Amino acid sequence: MTVPRLVLDTNVLVSVLLFPAGSVSWLRRAWHSGAILPLASRATTMELIRVLSYPKFRLNADEKADLLAEYLPWCESVIVSRPSAVPKCRDPFDRPFLELALQGRADALVTGDGDLLALTPVFAIPILTPNAARSRWGQGSTDRMVD
Repeated sequence: MTVPRLVLDTNVLVSVLLFPAGSVSWLRRAWHSGAILPLASRATTMELIRVLSYPKFRLNADEKADLLAEYLPWCESVIVSRPSAVPKCRDPFDRPFLELALQGRADALVTGDGDLLALTPVFAIPILTPNAARSRWGQGSTDRMVD
């Protein structure tokens, strides 16, 4: 069985990393077990670092480093070397995730962002909510991702 290659948007990752008992916590177990392969680019990693630095999270440098260490070692790094033909998106911070999905040959982009979900009909890669991704690759497809 081929391991799904997934782009996880920043909001999903923040939920996974900061709320380990939350509804998307299955993703951490999935990447730790090798049941999914998260993709990351320089731009998406920088966006994650930027968001983890928001004052509302009150994370010091060591805490941010620990959170990144829970994610980045399990990622495949993708070099996004050229702009891709992606649909116009309202939020410019969403574009790197679309480009990563295309250039990384992702099986899906996983997000709860309404702006990205609205692009589902016009984007070549499936854009799924975390629940839809879990339905597709979680329960029933491999015991490694089931609670």
